[in-house]
Amino acid sequence: MSNLQETIIKELEVKPTINPKEEIRKRVDFLKEYLKKNSFSKGYVLGISGGQDSTLAGKLAQLAVDELNESTSGDYQFIAVRLPYGEQFDEDDCQDAIDFINPSKVFTVNIKNAVDASVASLHDAGVSISDFLKGNEKARERMKVQYSIGGTHQCFVIGTDHAGEAVTGFFTKHGDGGCDLIPLFGLNKGQGKQLLKELGCPEHLYQKTPTADLEENKPALPDETALGVTYEEIDQYLEGKEVSESSKERIETLYMNSRHKRNTAVSIYDEWWK
Repeated sequence: MSNLQETIIKELEVKPTINPKEEIRKRVDFLKEYLKKNSFSKGYVLGISGGQDSTLAGKLAQLAVDELNESTSGDYQFIAVRLPYGEQFDEDDCQDAIDFINPSKVFTVNIKNAVDASVASLHDAGVSISDFLKGNEKARERMKVQYSIGGTHQCFVIGTDHAGEAVTGFFTKHGDGGCDLIPLFGLNKGQGKQLLKELGCPEHLYQKTPTADLEENKPALPDETALGVTYEEIDQYLEGKEVSESSKERIETLYMNSRHKRNTAVSIYDEWWK
């Protein structure tokens, strides 16, 4: 194992093996303690996409607020938010995820008008953005909506970033990467599946092909196609195992190129970027 691989594993806190029950307990307790330490807050908000990561983070949040409500006089809630751009191709999965989570409250906010208005305003100013950048507009609009709902209901916004996304920078800066806390941190993609299986999640939700589905010219583009490496290989790398040289080079290139996403705004005192 190279020095860089060791550094990445240490930075992202990935374990080679996990006990799913222990990880669930630890992360639910984290979510509970964070609310108790910040008594002005009444719960959590998260956009539910119908994929593995938001389904897992949402279920952990709901378990946390349910336990708090049972043990305290608090009135905590988890708010699940549907954030389609027009019609979502896997809406049935989204509804299955919401049924599994059983959230305290559900809102649906269609972001299409807001995103299209933003793109049109840019065009009117002489800036025509690419389909890829429009995808970033969608991600940032979704996070903006979650913060508006969170502010209205005194709730923190949860992010779904895990080690497999963190190492590759596969998230939108100030979009799905902008949040208050990340309960899945330290888990790779396969370990997230283990937690969902332990929680009794419908199998089709964590076995489905992961996709950000942000680009209209490439609808439902699989994450692994966009990344140029599979999650299985990323998981193996993060667990300290050997992967092919080409996959290792790809993972480490993505890691180095996305350092700016994993750090706060750079000041003259920062050294990490040099």
